[in-house]
Amino acid sequence: QVWLVESGGGLVQAGESLSISCAASGSIHRINVMGWNRQAPGKQREPVAGITSGGSANYADSVKGRFTVSIDHEKNTVYLQMNSLKPEDTAVYYCNADITTTSRSTSVFWGRGTQVTVSS
Repeated sequence: QVWLVESGGGLVQAGESLSISCAASGSIHRINVMGWNRQAPGKQREPVAGITSGGSANYADSVKGRFTVSIDHEKNTVYLQMNSLKPEDTAVYYCNADITTTSRSTSVFWGRGTQVTVSS
């Protein structure tokens, strides 16, 4: 079994910064990709950013230049640094990870989400 636990969400003003993190634990053999999706009220969940084990990152157009995703392999933790936040960034942010477990099966796992609220 694998668990993903997010932390660091909260309430900020527009223009401010916030960092969230997600730690993976359990029967992990290899983390292949980790990333973030978000879901705003009344909207579908959408990808935000992802990073491979080799450090290659990609971003949604709406956050390019403002958000930075990084990964700490020793801690099995992915971070999302969010700068110049806008009210439209308000959402529940979900961590996800493509992980090969110790039984050598590969699956995508999800965290329970952390709320990020940006006030105008």
